[in-house]
Amino acid sequence: MTRLRSASGVGPRVAPWLIATALLSACAARPVPPDWQANAKAAMDDAMAAHLRGEQRLEDTAFTRAQSELARSGRLELMARAELMRCAVRVASLSFEPCDGFEQLRIDAAAAERAYADYLAGRPLAPEDVQRLPSAQQAVAARLNQERAPVQQLQDIEDPLSRLIAAAVLFHAGKADPGTITLAADTASAQGWRRPLLAWLQVQALYADKSGAADEAQRLWRRIERVSQGR
Repeated sequence: MTRLRSASGVGPRVAPWLIATALLSACAARPVPPDWQANAKAAMDDAMAAHLRGEQRLEDTAFTRAQSELARSGRLELMARAELMRCAVRVASLSFEPCDGFEQLRIDAAAAERAYADYLAGRPLAPEDVQRLPSAQQAVAARLNQERAPVQQLQDIEDPLSRLIAAAVLFHAGKADPGTITLAADTASAQGWRRPLLAWLQVQALYADKSGAADEAQRLWRRIERVSQGR
């Protein structure tokens, strides 16, 4: 089976290697694919879109539905991949808690997924594991041992969720400069993704407070209040 990929035009755009093509195209040669594939993919799309909108209850319900459909196949590697997808979208919102769901299934995950999980967690990667990452993340991973990664490198990442994930990994490693933070906030804003937008705006506001830019900090806190009121 090929790797998970999101539906175009519906929900968040996600790094091509992450989204569940496996759930739809693995059996493309068959006239009618098994319904669990379509059901699981639709549920994962719903879960990720709900997360980015900041709708936790809908996210939890959709993700439970996706895992239930995947469990019908007994494919542990697909269940692990779904857990990793969920963790990746959380990282985009600057949520760095351990990816326990994936870790419970790590032994059954493919090498590329194990490398990506380590990347999201900020663990050092061997050169061969860097090459296993999505191409959009490889350049960022290769620069994590340097002082800063240029913001242009992130601007070149076309997929907005991939760009947010890369920015978040840099931030978690202490390598994100103000330009990176602004780019991440602007990316979330352009997509209408409330949860990551609030997270990145708070980083911007705290940075402005710390640097003595009182007017800018107040503007950002007002913006955060308005975005929060839209829940």
